[in-house]
Amino acid sequence: MLRSDERRPTGALRRTLSIALLLAGIAVQPARAEGTLRVAQQFGIVYLLLDIVQDQKLVEKYGKAAGLEIKADFVQLSGGSSINEALLSGSIDVGGAGVGPMLTLWDRTHGRQNVRGVASLGNIPYYLISTRPGVKTIADFGDADRIAMPATGVSVQARMLQLASAAIWGDKQFDKLDRLQVGVPHPDAAAAMIRGGTEIDAHFTNPPFQEQELAGNPAAHVVLKSYDVMGGPSSASVLYATEKFRKDNPKTYKAFIDALAEAARIARTDPRKAAEIFLRTDKSTIDPKLLASILSNPELDFKITPQNTYALAAFMNRVGAIRNKPASATDYFFDDPHNAAAN
Repeated sequence: MLRSDERRPTGALRRTLSIALLLAGIAVQPARAEGTLRVAQQFGIVYLLLDIVQDQKLVEKYGKAAGLEIKADFVQLSGGSSINEALLSGSIDVGGAGVGPMLTLWDRTHGRQNVRGVASLGNIPYYLISTRPGVKTIADFGDADRIAMPATGVSVQARMLQLASAAIWGDKQFDKLDRLQVGVPHPDAAAAMIRGGTEIDAHFTNPPFQEQELAGNPAAHVVLKSYDVMGGPSSASVLYATEKFRKDNPKTYKAFIDALAEAARIARTDPRKAAEIFLRTDKSTIDPKLLASILSNPELDFKITPQNTYALAAFMNRVGAIRNKPASATDYFFDDPHNAAAN
């Protein structure tokens, strides 16, 4: 049912890398001429738009229309911290991760590299799942529980769990459940949840891993949904880059935005094609029927305009996770037309 957390290459850099290998091998690269693009993504259907962009060579298509030959490379990492390190090192040009890691880097580089959001990857619900029958709400977690997520404390799942904790115990105890978190790539955590018998008995995850867990382990049940935490549909994962990359590579940047917009249209209007691309690009062994049911879920909305991210930004500032307080979502997303309605 589950694929490995390692993909076979589908491009020059299409392989799973640890951040240590990435930084050791291609860290702090010299400035590149217009026409190259290096993007880092993570695991799951959350990154479907990037799968479509790669499979259909959409960056190359829009680059050629603008009179520019673009070489687009993609690398896969696990966790927002790894994405952020790669972006700051100059190893990648665009990072894909949760809103939480993006806000951390926006705050950290404010007035310097000025990292900001490029686009949303869509509104996709994330589920916190437990296999322990006694856990009905997050208040039921105890010292023996271990909650897997891609990065502890700083991933978007961690930030959402903190926001949910603050709603129960108050802002002073927003990190009450941080001690239970363990950093595990989604494929590995899903395998552990389905198999059982490990210390991991909870997982804050995303499609298709959450659906696979619910289908593969009778004890698995939903404890919390991201949409409930955020007060409605929200863009949990986004793409972000430095101000310099955007300024120095206007044609490449525009081709990437146009490619994302077309990928979103394909995902919305042709779910069968999108599913075929996901299976092919990810080398996934997921049950096609389960994949079709996931992509037909009306809660999924593939679009590149960010929605309902500001509540998390305001919370992170309130509890001191970021020092700079954005006035609105447009403060931490680039002022591109598709971001004009970001909230």
